[in-house]
Amino acid sequence: MFPASDKARLRLYHDARQPGGLKEHPPRSLLMQFLLRFVIGGLVVSLFAMFGDALKPKSFAGLFGAAPSVALATLAITVASDGKAYASSEACSMIAGAVALGLYAWLTMQLIVRWRWHGLVAALTALAVWFGCALGIWLGVLR
Repeated sequence: MFPASDKARLRLYHDARQPGGLKEHPPRSLLMQFLLRFVIGGLVVSLFAMFGDALKPKSFAGLFGAAPSVALATLAITVASDGKAYASSEACSMIAGAVALGLYAWLTMQLIVRWRWHGLVAALTALAVWFGCALGIWLGVLR
């Protein structure tokens, strides 16, 4: 299909529209995806930061900083490159991760405030619960 020298410069990725199929993309396409992620992510980070800056207390500002914007930029590029079906699957995985993260944050707060655990010990303990929750959601719902 391609000469051996060209194959070395191509990137393969899974094509969600054809199970088990592979698409070949030149590195320039990959570079454009990263550039788009950077631009879209930066714009959305700025919008979320302005929203967070308007909230009181200011400690909420960081909550709206990076993660939502990177997720939205990634989903937008995934829709453009791989289609809506694959992006939907990725969005479900992001939601499952967010549920597990919410449980992690709640448990960490309970361990620190209610039971007066040290922050590092509480965070590491809750991390095991986060992993178990994320794995359980993946095995039970997403797989």
